[in-house]
Amino acid sequence: MNALIFAAGLGTRLKPLTDTMPKAMVPIHGKPLVQILIEKLKGIGVTEIVINIHHFAQQIIDFVEANDHFGIDIRFSDETDMLLETGGGLKKAARLFSNDKPILVHNVDILSNADLLGLYDEVLQSGTTTLLVSQRQTQRYLLFDDTNRLVGWTNIATGEVRSPYPVCQLSTLKCQLRKLAFSGIQVFHPSLLPLMDTWQGKFSIIDFYLSICDKVDIRCHLDPQLQLLDVGKLDSIAKAEEFQAHL
Repeated sequence: MNALIFAAGLGTRLKPLTDTMPKAMVPIHGKPLVQILIEKLKGIGVTEIVINIHHFAQQIIDFVEANDHFGIDIRFSDETDMLLETGGGLKKAARLFSNDKPILVHNVDILSNADLLGLYDEVLQSGTTTLLVSQRQTQRYLLFDDTNRLVGWTNIATGEVRSPYPVCQLSTLKCQLRKLAFSGIQVFHPSLLPLMDTWQGKFSIIDFYLSICDKVDIRCHLDPQLQLLDVGKLDSIAKAEEFQAHL
């Protein structure tokens, strides 16, 4: 199994902690977020991990090396020259895997009870990139049809809608569109990599998906039992420690 950990972000919402460390090294019960995720991924059978790095990148490298790579193959996708965002980061990191298996992509600051192995197996069987979603309240939603296929994105606060389909077509689709929140966890199928050839530098993976979802199946997996916490702000650290204690 392959996994990509997104750990390159600046973690500005976690200041002042991230004035001296990357968000991947923020401790929960004394254990850095990146270690929590590496151990979880190793536990479900992941054998190759790539971590993208930018902010205080050397701290992450030194930590992983000091722990003997946690006994698995861990490599680093260096973005110290320029943050590539999620799409550019995935495109660069994909070259570092030794095989063409699907890639479980996971934000380093997300804690959850998600069945990651089940999600990965689903993509192995379907051959379709799949996004883990929930029905949590937010301002930005992905839009899916009744076959779980991605058709667009919306910001309900501004009314903005983005889709390769004309708005009139979206409104007259025979199905009822569902607004679902992306979890920061997905399994990317490598069959989509050639479609990234014309995308250069930094770009959002969601922008990429929205540009091709009328031509290629990109699906969602909705888990009604999903519990998820984004460790994105200082006040979320105490919540994360309680959350992690009950997983």
